[in-house]
Amino acid sequence: MTLEELINKYYNQLNENDLHILKYVLNHKKSCYELGINALAEKCNVSRSSVLRLAQKLGFSGYSEFRVFLKWQDQEDVKEETNLIEVLNNDVLETMKYVQSKDFSELCALIHQADRVFVYGTGTAQVNCAQELKRHFLPVHKYFHTIPAQNELEIILPSLTEKDLVIIISLSGDTPTIFPAVQSLVAKGIQFISITNLKNNRLARMTPYNLYTNSSNNILEDGTQTPTFVSFFIVCEALFWNYITFLSDGELQ
Repeated sequence: MTLEELINKYYNQLNENDLHILKYVLNHKKSCYELGINALAEKCNVSRSSVLRLAQKLGFSGYSEFRVFLKWQDQEDVKEETNLIEVLNNDVLETMKYVQSKDFSELCALIHQADRVFVYGTGTAQVNCAQELKRHFLPVHKYFHTIPAQNELEIILPSLTEKDLVIIISLSGDTPTIFPAVQSLVAKGIQFISITNLKNNRLARMTPYNLYTNSSNNILEDGTQTPTFVSFFIVCEALFWNYITFLSDGELQ
């Protein structure tokens, strides 16, 4: 599990002081693990006990264990950026590692129990991914309704009930325009699954039902930023095949 995932997992237990320390850690990943607890506390202008409490809130026995975790994660994050194909390959491999270790059973149960499933993508590539997810589930007669635009999501919102499920595919998980609609989902008690890039993001924090992908933001020679996206399709297909397994296990019981 990455530091970003830990922050999402324990976010409701963290206070402003904790988030202040974590902001420093996230911005100094490559050097933070070299700092002792007193040095990190001084860098963040907080007490030693504040750093210790944060480590324990994130599930570590103490700061030493947290420090080892940061060193391990830094080693995992080292990438060879000499070849864009290598970057793509790494995103695919890391996403495959994630889906192989992820327990999909709770998400599959949500899909199975829902009267209707709606899928919304926040951009063109995300909409294509939503269409592909819909296509995957056709053979098992689970019919997804794709929502192609935000205004259509807002039109549909009043008719949604607690028996419905919404899947939201977002590259960043921080697209500001979607949050009024997402807040309405939360207020109405409508469950939703977020599929986002692997980082601390607002959308993932608003639901316990998260799927993550590895997507790198590559910068072309002219300065254009182009993220890899195939990992989103991998996660969506993994959701389908886990659903098949979920159905098979249910029939055996």
